[in-house]
Formats: sequence, structure tokens, C-alpha cells
Amino acid sequence: MIKVLFVCHGNICRSPMAEFVLKDMAAKKGMENNFEIASAATSREEIGNGVHRGTKEKLKEQGISTKGKYAVQLKKEDYQKYDYIIAMDQNNIRNIKRIIGEDKEKKVHLLLSFAKENRDIADPWYTGDFDKTYEDVVKGCKGFLETIL
Repeated sequence: MIKVLFVCHGNICRSPMAEFVLKDMAAKKGMENNFEIASAATSREEIGNGVHRGTKEKLKEQGISTKGKYAVQLKKEDYQKYDYIIAMDQNNIRNIKRIIGEDKEKKVHLLLSFAKENRDIADPWYTGDFDKTYEDVVKGCKGFLETIL
């Protein structure tokens, strides 16, 4: 089983979007039982809150539900639990490493690095552009699956 944790600042926009997009991709390949996929925040600001309306609406357009997802915080012990800890931007990577310590096993990655792009996924909390975020998340998740399968 491949264990994947997506991480962003608040765990209400980008990381749950990536979580549910990858779950959907895996299910469509008949591989949902090969993965454990979750998401978490580096901050405590949104803990316990549901997925942002913009993310919910964008995923609903694609036939993807986020039902039952509430923001949780990344914990130090998540480093041992997950095979991949995938961040949405460089600030997330910095904050992940503050929480987990040194990335000795090279588990921490930038999502778009799997699509051969060394750039951040813009936070739609600030940009309001959930379409662009979705495009980037899909690109990164496709690249991730191509890399590991």
C-alpha cells in the first residue's frame, strides 16, 4: 500500500483538492485499494473546518465528493506513517520540515515536481481561481501516478 499525504497551509483548499483528485484517479484505474490518501495542514487556523466552498464546487463539477473531510494538522509522527508527503508550495515545505524535522528519507515533495515543473500551486484562498488550482492539481497528480506506477 502506498501512503500519500497532501499538505497545504489550512487543509481546506489545495490539499483536500489533491487528496480527492488522486483518490478519484486511483479509483478510475481500479487501484483505490493500493493507496491510502489523506491531507493535512501546517497551520492550526482551520482545524475542524470543512472543505472550502470553492474547492467543493470545483470538485462537484467533476463528480468528486469531499463529504466527511475536515481540516487536520500535520503531526511529527505522520513522517513515519506516510511514504510521500506532498506540498502545494515552498512555504508548505518549509513548514512541514519545521513540524517533522529533517527529511532523511526524502519523502517531502512539491506536487508539481512530479509534472516536471518546479513551481508552486497558487492558493485559491487568495487568488479566488479554483479552476487554475484544479488544473495544476490534476497535472501534479497525473505526474505522481506516472512516476510511481
